[in-house]
Amino acid sequence: MGDHQHGPAKGMLRWLYTTNHKDIGTLYLWFSFAMFLLGGFFAMVIRAELFQPGMQLVEPAFFNQMTTLHGLVMVFGAIMPSFVGLANWLIPMMIGAPDMALPRMNNWSFWILPPAFLMLASTLFMEGGAPAFGWTFYAPLSTTYAPPSVTFFIFAIHILGVSSIMGSINIIATVMNMRAPGMTYMKMPMFVWTWLITAFLLVAVMPVLAGAVTMMLMDIHFGTSFFSAAGGGDPVLFQHIFWFFGHPEVYIIILPAFGVVSQIIPAFSRKPLFGYASMVYATASIAFLSFVVWAHHMYTVGMPVAGELFFMYATMLIAVPTGVKVFNWISTMWRGSLSFETPMLFSIGFLVLFTLGGFTGLMLSIAPADFQYHDTYFVVAHFHYVMVAGAVFSMTAAIYYWLPKWCGRMYSESMGKIHFWISFIGFNITFFPQHFVGLAGMPRRIPDYALQFADFNMMSSIGAFIYGASQLLFLYNVIATIVSGERVSDEKVWDGAEGLEWTVPTPAPYHTFEEPPLVSKPAGTF
Repeated sequence: MGDHQHGPAKGMLRWLYTTNHKDIGTLYLWFSFAMFLLGGFFAMVIRAELFQPGMQLVEPAFFNQMTTLHGLVMVFGAIMPSFVGLANWLIPMMIGAPDMALPRMNNWSFWILPPAFLMLASTLFMEGGAPAFGWTFYAPLSTTYAPPSVTFFIFAIHILGVSSIMGSINIIATVMNMRAPGMTYMKMPMFVWTWLITAFLLVAVMPVLAGAVTMMLMDIHFGTSFFSAAGGGDPVLFQHIFWFFGHPEVYIIILPAFGVVSQIIPAFSRKPLFGYASMVYATASIAFLSFVVWAHHMYTVGMPVAGELFFMYATMLIAVPTGVKVFNWISTMWRGSLSFETPMLFSIGFLVLFTLGGFTGLMLSIAPADFQYHDTYFVVAHFHYVMVAGAVFSMTAAIYYWLPKWCGRMYSESMGKIHFWISFIGFNITFFPQHFVGLAGMPRRIPDYALQFADFNMMSSIGAFIYGASQLLFLYNVIATIVSGERVSDEKVWDGAEGLEWTVPTPAPYHTFEEPPLVSKPAGTF
């Protein structure tokens, strides 16, 4: 369909109708950043309330609405769409495809997201308020005691799932059918591999989430008792279904991040990724194992000791392929010609902090220990170290790394470095103390707390506002780059670093990002 059929298809219409993978990638990235700021605002409300003990700003019920929406918006609105946007931008170029395999579906999978999140956010203004049952929406709290807005929440979740499944099918079809001649599977860049595996995970688990929320809907409106013990159902069934989705979900969030740092670390180490094949197999192993560890979120529900043992050992096993990856990244940097531009700083920050999050995860995997840690701030600290320092840091690294390639202009390197250090320091001031208050027994998801936790909570809140402020600096840097950044030469575009004009020696084709034989369509064409 040519441009001439859309004479005035400029401005809004161009973005509404676009089937171009770059346009759609851009839409995903901007949308996810908007959601990142919204979810961040919810987090600021939470941290402001917890700045000191006693009730300050908000009612307890509203505090719980904030924790729920913060989690949902960050996971489904910020992190996942941002990596889908990255996949849209990069995968066709990385495998030498002219576009995604299913461009119309690509457009549709993005445009159903904004209405879904509008609906989710609008629950704040409904009678009874937004859902206040946490992002895990455990029944019966989310079925028997939920506000009327829970129905809108369920519909929003369905739409997000449909979007994710369509995006994944598109990625699978593209990678399997549209690789350039000679681009065998074991020559694909690591980012393409991680997303291919992630897409299979998404297709496998999103219907499980859909099943869980559909059963909720039936319990609420149609008199069934899936999760109600009074009618012969079982609330713990909800937890099993939810976590069978939820645990692979956390790997869906982190695997593309692994792909990103596997591209960036070799570039700024001036040498190929160490152990490419083992990285591919490790990624596949993590994905496979993610399906057999779900009940480690549920040690305290009273499962048999044999069940606890199985889930404990299976969870510890995931540390092995993850450790392989960390070893390979460090080995890539070992004796490399390192330079510490902004993308590399964020990648190293990712490496250090994600590994720390991995160690606390290993602690949580130990069933008898988890009885103590469960539902404390120690868990909050753990998953923010893997999600924020893992997914968000690597996403930030990706933007800095590929932005000059996307818009042909160079970001301010000094501002990027300032952004990194403020983020890094703010993040650690926020979440490191939470390990201590958690081990001391402070429970999650409460608006008030005992006096002995006051100092660490004040630190946490100050750190959170520092971290939040640094993201505004990031936003400014990105916009300034697009509008008036210094134009870059091809060499600068390639490595995303200021003034560096080098080429990586290439014994094998899989670690560089070579110009593909087929070129993507220019943005704005149909």
